[in-house]
Amino acid sequence: MRLQAILPLPLSTGHYRAIAILLSLMLLSAVTEGFGLILLVPMLTVLGSQQDETGKIAQFVQGIGIPLSLNWLLAIFVVLVLVRAVINYIRTLRAFQLEVSIVDSLRIRTWGALLRCDWRALSAMRQSDNASMLISNVDRVGYGIGQVIQGFATAITLVGVGLAALAISPAMALASVAIGVAVLLAYRGMRLRAAELGKELTESYSRVHGKMAEGLGALRVIKSFGKEEREAKTGASAFADLRSTQFAYMRQSGGAQMALQVGGAVLLAILVWLAIGRWNAGPTQILPLVALFARALPLLASLQHSWQIWSHSRPALDATMELIAAAEGAREIQYETAGNVPRLSDALVLKDVFVHFTGRDRAALGGLDLTFPAGSITAIEGPSGAGKSTLADILGGLIAPDRGTVLIDGVELAGGLRRAWRERVTYVQQEPILFTGTIRENLLWAQPDASEERMAEALHQAAATFVYDLPEQLGTRIGESGRQLSGGERQRLVLARALLREPSLLILDEASSALDAENEAVIAAAVSRLRDRMTIIIIGHRGVLGDQADRVVRLEAGRLADLES
Repeated sequence: MRLQAILPLPLSTGHYRAIAILLSLMLLSAVTEGFGLILLVPMLTVLGSQQDETGKIAQFVQGIGIPLSLNWLLAIFVVLVLVRAVINYIRTLRAFQLEVSIVDSLRIRTWGALLRCDWRALSAMRQSDNASMLISNVDRVGYGIGQVIQGFATAITLVGVGLAALAISPAMALASVAIGVAVLLAYRGMRLRAAELGKELTESYSRVHGKMAEGLGALRVIKSFGKEEREAKTGASAFADLRSTQFAYMRQSGGAQMALQVGGAVLLAILVWLAIGRWNAGPTQILPLVALFARALPLLASLQHSWQIWSHSRPALDATMELIAAAEGAREIQYETAGNVPRLSDALVLKDVFVHFTGRDRAALGGLDLTFPAGSITAIEGPSGAGKSTLADILGGLIAPDRGTVLIDGVELAGGLRRAWRERVTYVQQEPILFTGTIRENLLWAQPDASEERMAEALHQAAATFVYDLPEQLGTRIGESGRQLSGGERQRLVLARALLREPSLLILDEASSALDAENEAVIAAAVSRLRDRMTIIIIGHRGVLGDQADRVVRLEAGRLADLES
């Protein structure tokens, strides 16, 4: 069986090398354990001075240069245990390294696939589900991979124990093997049920992540409506469903382990009875075989347990690989060198642009013909659902039209050029997005090589010089999402970050709709000073900011309703 069939993961050459080393360590561990168990026979022979059919083992031991002396045999036994302990220690470390390497590469690939996914496909995904995949699901995959590695080690050790038993008593060894295979086949139904519970657990984690993400984003609304207790009960219900699924698996797994232990004791008793009453086995056979069976039984239980856990974890891997396939299937075309991208010195033109989203009867944009002169300020207005944000996504290069063309200075914005164009576009949305850290770190996130002078200039352009009145100035920590700043301060800081890139196109999507009149006036004045330095699109806003526009484009139902200059 190919490893890829067991672990359907994108494994690297380094992973295969690590797996080969692990398998070698497992084999060495099994050999030392099997040989140590075989040594029990000559020990008993020496102690009992018996020469029955097991005498060939004692002869073999003598033949490889080991004296048939209790002192020597005990010393070699201790050395074997020491060697096996060292091997297993190294194997454990190597197994952990392999597990975390595979998990990290899977998580990095998932995250990278989402980041490089086309915006149209990405925006249609439920992001709480993606968060669940990246965190809970991949962790479950990691645990399952650990169990696969453990299962391989257990299976190889079982082979070593079985070969030792075969050397002592072929009849009992073959009977034990047949019983072990029958046990694993009998537990197939439980493994299938574990897979079903694994799918249910994946869905439960998705619901919990979705509920928690939604609740954390709506804390202000929840508290203002006095719905804390209601949301607490809803969250508790989601957790209860999750725990119920987990408990069902634990109950099934625990029952399987209990049945295997009791059944194993019964089988051991039957085998010993057969060995003595039917096969006329002597003590030098019975006692080592009892020791071998006592060792093999927990190994068999461990193998079944590892197999069952992997069956339980496999749905998490399948769901993650499906997400990767979907995201990579919608991967954006990589852009050419930035030097090939027009700087928008003439006009940005839309010709007969159509955009239609799956599942909607009406086109989001239907046959738009518009021209945005370089250096102009255009306000785009219209009711909710008119297509304003879709138009902004088209202009900013986030999505491509289903029909029609977008031209920048006469060059069609298509293929990799669309991704490259975004290097010269800055988007400022209604909810200002800032990152935990300092003001300087947030500014440098947009332009890592910006100097202190350039940051100061951008702050001045955005009317955000309040930064220099703060105790730590650019080094001021702003808290999670910039919560330590006011709404107006956050918006001006976001605008400064946008201007730091010196964009050709600045898109302000409802950028001042949540601000008071004073802060809106500050933002409007800042935008006015940018006239002729860049092309500016103001989405969906009437008022002081909208008054800065050279013209107003009004949309209705995805079509041009009016154009005012």
